[in-house]
Amino acid sequence: MKQFVKSKQLKIILIALVIIAGIIMIAVKGFNFDLKYQKTQRVELYLKKEFNISDIRQITNEVFGKQNVMIQKVEIFEDSVSITTTSITDEQKSDLVTKINEKYGTELKVENTRVENIGHTRGRDIITPYIMPFAIAIIIVLIYLGIRYYKLITVKVIAKSVGIIGLAQILLFSIIAITRIPIGRLTIPMVILVYLLTLFGLTSIFEKNVAKKKLEENKKK
Repeated sequence: MKQFVKSKQLKIILIALVIIAGIIMIAVKGFNFDLKYQKTQRVELYLKKEFNISDIRQITNEVFGKQNVMIQKVEIFEDSVSITTTSITDEQKSDLVTKINEKYGTELKVENTRVENIGHTRGRDIITPYIMPFAIAIIIVLIYLGIRYYKLITVKVIAKSVGIIGLAQILLFSIIAITRIPIGRLTIPMVILVYLLTLFGLTSIFEKNVAKKKLEENKKK
């Protein structure tokens, strides 16, 4: 029994430390956003011919080094390339245009190549479209759990479910902040996965509690 209590206390302490560390990291550095959502610079080059992303990637690796770079084909005929990175200096722009011209035989001019500034996307703008559907899903599940496990007292079941679901999500974002996992297209799937795993854990706990209560009632009889 004492070992169980100590194990439970250790888990609580560990969770608390992770959450505190996550809060500190968010306060100091904020979240690490995927390049698509960061403040970036972009240049579009009209090549007038088909090209391979891998070839452009090789050129950008030479020009931008370790900078994160996003490459996309644009226009209907996919004969233009959009290159987005954290920052583009005049020297890098010149080097990029020169290497593209050498590779594809184009006659792009450095002075005609415009670098566009892209603003940072706020975190709340990313999650806003998912808030309402997620909230509705949680409410429906809470109602179901309250009805399904009414023998454990509906109010307690709902309160415990809300607390554990909320704690799981806070823990997830704390881990994301600490490990510097980029906030991007994988964030929402991660949230949903943790939510589903939490529900699975909750139902397992409630089922065990119901079975335990039935056993106690049978003993009394």
